[in-house]
Amino acid sequence: MVNIQRLLFTFLASHLPSQVPLRADHGSHPTKSVAIVGAGSAGLAMLKTFLDLDAFSRDSWEVVLYEEREDVGGIWLPDNNDVSPPDLPETPLYPRLHTNTPVPSMTYPGFPFPPGTPLYPSHEHIQAYHWRYAQHNNLLDYIKFNHKIHSASWTGTPEEGYWNLTISDDKGSLQYKAVDHLVVASGNNHIPRVPVWKGQDEWLSNPAAGHQREIVHSVYYRRPEAFANQTVLIVGNGASGRDAASQIVDFARQTIISIRHEADPVAGVIVKPEISHFTSKGIVFTDGSLVDPDVVLLGTGYQILKPFLTDGGELTVNRTASDNSSVHSSLVTNTRYIFPLYRHILSLNPRYPTNALAFIGLPSYIANCPSDYAQGLFTAHVISNPSLLPPRDALLKELALYEEEVRANGLDPYVNGHRMLAGKSGDYQDDLIEFLKEKVRLFPSSNPVHTFPYTYINADHHLISNQKAIPDNGHKFVEPWRRRVLEYQYLRRGWFHLEALGLGADWTQGVETEAQWAALMERVNEWQRKWEEERGVPFRVDWDLAG
Repeated sequence: MVNIQRLLFTFLASHLPSQVPLRADHGSHPTKSVAIVGAGSAGLAMLKTFLDLDAFSRDSWEVVLYEEREDVGGIWLPDNNDVSPPDLPETPLYPRLHTNTPVPSMTYPGFPFPPGTPLYPSHEHIQAYHWRYAQHNNLLDYIKFNHKIHSASWTGTPEEGYWNLTISDDKGSLQYKAVDHLVVASGNNHIPRVPVWKGQDEWLSNPAAGHQREIVHSVYYRRPEAFANQTVLIVGNGASGRDAASQIVDFARQTIISIRHEADPVAGVIVKPEISHFTSKGIVFTDGSLVDPDVVLLGTGYQILKPFLTDGGELTVNRTASDNSSVHSSLVTNTRYIFPLYRHILSLNPRYPTNALAFIGLPSYIANCPSDYAQGLFTAHVISNPSLLPPRDALLKELALYEEEVRANGLDPYVNGHRMLAGKSGDYQDDLIEFLKEKVRLFPSSNPVHTFPYTYINADHHLISNQKAIPDNGHKFVEPWRRRVLEYQYLRRGWFHLEALGLGADWTQGVETEAQWAALMERVNEWQRKWEEERGVPFRVDWDLAG
């Protein structure tokens, strides 16, 4: 929750004279020091991949994860504080939230959900999963909870230097820390994107008789009962918008959803096109129709902003930026896209080394945990051995080629942002791991303790390190069963059908391994397909897979 105390911390962090200790702050003088920001799925994946490196223990690395809240889980950790604008809740999580993708596809590799977990469970299962992952992999000892990063700024040259961090704890004490590498894994669903339409102030200031007009973002949405007997207009057809519509429709007098693109309707919800403008009488859509709701609920997404980097002068906010003309001077966000980044991860700002600042978890339309883990593997290795990376100019050329690919698909990369191209999410993860495999020659190690033991030797046959982190099970990083999930067009309907019949627990009983979870999804999909075809049910694409 944003409050006066935190605003004061931010003010103090940006106005007090620098008190950052120099290298002596490292105490035992580790060869590398790393700060990770955020203990959601991205931060936990990053922390685990660091701890899996032999260099972590052999060279006495210092790795600390700073988490603003009291536990792991990121947005899956509930916020029990009742807040209203301008304060922001700590998470957009609402009590009735369930996943819109099957949980086997969301898992960290080799760490499935426990038997009996519903295929599309409530948020409690997801938060508990992250906690088990942290406990199982001994991550908790490296996490400082209730610690907020207020600013981060670079001191040094393009070749070497360190990050100055200003940190506060739950007691209000400011701390200063110097680290070699900074990994931002702070999530993307915090700062709402609130569009403004012509005439909306006039509409708000002239409430019609009998109802109070209001515009509120879905980050504040918690319970559909709050909209009982009201007319509600939901703007946006993404996951949050459709989910809110499907819940509110049972309580509201009338539920309307405004969408850009044609999609299967939510039962009982009136569909309208995009909003054109507001008037004192109501809201006018692009087809000329008008409604006058009590509440406009904005499912319009979130801005990609990292305030602690902006406050430290390391990330420029330019909402109109639409090209990479800044690549020679700064790191920029237009609130949809942070650039220039190599593979959505490494900052290519020339002020510091290319492995000094990394982002984990920016891509969307991708399964978070496996993607975060692949990004973590990539980042851990290029921090451990920067010689794996080509020169910055080559990385910029690759970025330019990627943006051209986005344009070739009819999209603007500066609007599309970090959203994966259709069908490319698996390739993206595979490419990260294949990049590492191509840069090193892998020879079996004599260390029998590691699951994936390899001795890393570069092209000149010089020993780099003995590490275990790059998996090589005879196939690419993304297992074939994960790729097949997108083909299961009946899976979501099939699961809710089974639950309605009271059979969900029977189907998941004893399902433990990844192979068993994969087989279960295939069985559920096939069962529903046959059921619909036998009854002549018209085919439709589940909205969660159609995106």
